[in-house]
Amino acid sequence: MRLNRRDMLIGATGAAATLATAPGAWAQTGFTSRRITVETRGRGPDLILIPGLASTAAIWHSTASRLAGKYRLHLVSVRGFGDLPAQANADGAVLGAVAGEVLRYITDNRLSRPAVIGHSMGGQIGLRLASDWPWAVGRLMTVDSSPFFAALISPQATVNDVRPLAQVAYQAIQFLGDEALQTQGRRFGVELGGATDSLFSGIGWQGGDRQVLAQSLYEVMTVDLRPRLPRITAPVTVVYGWSPDRNSPRGHADSLFRDAYARLPSPAVFERIEGAEHMVMIDQPTRFVAAVDRFMG
Repeated sequence: MRLNRRDMLIGATGAAATLATAPGAWAQTGFTSRRITVETRGRGPDLILIPGLASTAAIWHSTASRLAGKYRLHLVSVRGFGDLPAQANADGAVLGAVAGEVLRYITDNRLSRPAVIGHSMGGQIGLRLASDWPWAVGRLMTVDSSPFFAALISPQATVNDVRPLAQVAYQAIQFLGDEALQTQGRRFGVELGGATDSLFSGIGWQGGDRQVLAQSLYEVMTVDLRPRLPRITAPVTVVYGWSPDRNSPRGHADSLFRDAYARLPSPAVFERIEGAEHMVMIDQPTRFVAAVDRFMG
């Protein structure tokens, strides 16, 4: 029987729960926040991992089990995703406030310029950290993430182009739940002129609070962080799924991601992972861990 990525995530979550019962496995930090939770494991250079839309730290547990012998890991979860109560994320904008709480975690725990890895929406949070507070981040890896996701689907897209679709997505989640995008997502992609996996495939994996999901997706779709890129001083690595098939949307990923990060003051390192789509760390775990080791140097 062939397992799909949702089955793999469920299995990884269950395995993580088993690990968490072992002494010295996962530990909740003493950090208190109404927007995020953080759990830690391992020793070594500090590495913060931030998940994407509708995901919690569980998506990192399999990867983290391979890395904990080399690094001190800090796994962030956003409140309102999965089973976590929404608390402060239930009202107003989400992503900027979450980035501010990750900064507070860094300063409260006296982490010295930690490395940050963010998947999808988490990559955008990492970009906010590295551009708004350059002194706080030592190096940044984004995983299948873009400063403006719509440009990966249609390079000429603007915020005004995307906003009507984002409003429809917002309402769909509010009234129908996160499962709505399993059927709505393809139509959005056709209207934008390309593939949809970079925007929508995280939806529904762990679900969450409808308001937090709707607001977060709206921000992911409509916020263009490209003007902030010149402020980033930390070295940036961009990891993304790739296919040698030119007929596949992933066959064009190289140029799309290079264009997305063109405004960085120092060129990024681009790591394409063949055979991976949006959930790179789950699709190709061995290749992804090797990319992380190169990133950490």
